[in-house]
Amino acid sequence: MALNLSQKQVVVAELAEVAAKAHSLVAAEYAGTTVGQMTAMRKKARESGVYLRVVKNTLASRAVAGTEFECVQDALVGPLLYAFSTEEPGAAGRLIKEFAKTNDKLQTKVVSMSGKLLPASDLEKLASLPTRDQAISMFLALLMEPATRVARVFKAIGDQKEQAA
Repeated sequence: MALNLSQKQVVVAELAEVAAKAHSLVAAEYAGTTVGQMTAMRKKARESGVYLRVVKNTLASRAVAGTEFECVQDALVGPLLYAFSTEEPGAAGRLIKEFAKTNDKLQTKVVSMSGKLLPASDLEKLASLPTRDQAISMFLALLMEPATRVARVFKAIGDQKEQAA
């Protein structure tokens, strides 16, 4: 179904709003993907905070203009599925990586983060970024490390004095 001008403007505006707030973008060729696979991917995307959309490249190119994803405009070629991480930087990478395992037709073409166009092979790096909860727990572990060491030193000193007595 062809879109008229006003419908295209709505799509571009919606995509531009998402792109302005997104942490990362993964675009993948989806040709040959079944309706069932796409439905499952969309469901998982909603659950994981990923905005997933199939849209014409010219509309996507206009939508990312003026955002940190402007660097991908020249790489938007072929039928692409756009996955924007809206909550966690690695969410889109994890989603595409997970579904590419069971669907060899899903091929990553564009990976972008922090205003940089990355090679498609960097999907693995993007997917391995920690979730927000994992990052917080890693940070807290780093904060607790010095206190834990001091407590161990005091315990060791107390044990030595106890044995000496």
